[in-house]
Amino acid sequence: QYASGERNFRGLNLSYQILGGVDLMRADFSSAKLDHTILEGANLNRVNFSKADLSGANLRRAELIWANLQGANLRGANLRGADLSGADLGGADLTDADLGGAILPDGSILLTSNPASLLRFSSK
Repeated sequence: QYASGERNFRGLNLSYQILGGVDLMRADFSSAKLDHTILEGANLNRVNFSKADLSGANLRRAELIWANLQGANLRGANLRGADLSGADLGGADLTDADLGGAILPDGSILLTSNPASLLRFSSK
């Protein structure tokens, strides 16, 4: 569907799917269920994940530049090495998420896998 030009995937259930390395740039996954989905190495630049369930998702090395993650559930997600430059994480739940080596919204790099619940992100 994405390849044919579809970008609206609001509320879609893609739990436990394997989507590693896909290009979903500018897609709308607001309020979608993507828990435990593999999105490792995916191009998710400018994707709208507001209020999406990404708990337990594998987003390792994913590109999330300028992504909207407001209010997203990222509990236990693997974000190691992900690029979150400019992303909006306001109100996102990052409890137990692994952000080791990730590029944070402000451009800094988190060099450890400290519990993400200690990090505080604000809306833009």
